[in-house]
Amino acid sequence: MEDPSPPPFIVCAVLPHGETGAVVRLLGAQTGLVAGYVAGARGRTLRPVLIPGNLVAAEFTRRGDARLPSARVELVASRGPWLAEPLPSAGIAWACALTAAALPEGLPLPAIHTALAALLDAICLAPSARGWARALAGYEALLLREGGHGLAPRPPENEDWPALLARLDVQGPAIASQLLAERRRDVMAARAILLERLKRIGSD
Repeated sequence: MEDPSPPPFIVCAVLPHGETGAVVRLLGAQTGLVAGYVAGARGRTLRPVLIPGNLVAAEFTRRGDARLPSARVELVASRGPWLAEPLPSAGIAWACALTAAALPEGLPLPAIHTALAALLDAICLAPSARGWARALAGYEALLLREGGHGLAPRPPENEDWPALLARLDVQGPAIASQLLAERRRDVMAARAILLERLKRIGSD
């Protein structure tokens, strides 16, 4: 019996490079966070494929002394339909930006890949942010624990909305200082946008 195909990569970040290409950072279950150069990434064909949160199949090829391997990607599942919604788009943007900035490259972390995939599914499938905000808080706590930065507790199932928002507020400084270091200013801006939108929901 053949081994099943590995889970798809999760697009975490896309940085324009050159006239039409980009350096992409993908999270794989077996590879951890990996970076590669995608030629034509900003063209009409690949631009909708390389959206943070999308699931892709990827092949990497290293040529000569190039610092980064070249990557070929194919779309497996798109988060594009949810990017027009303010809360889901902010949740996807923050989860992917945090992952790309906080994880070391080349270290397999299958539990984090599984958790991020589940979080992204929750953001897209839950009827409202109340259905996925707890999963988001739990994912942040997982990254803090896996990074060796204290024992951030998992949010309890019966935690009410104001308490959950307070938990997210408390976790923010730890994420900024312990996970993001010098990149906190740029990356935490995405979290600020998300929390502002979550707090508009109120406690009703």
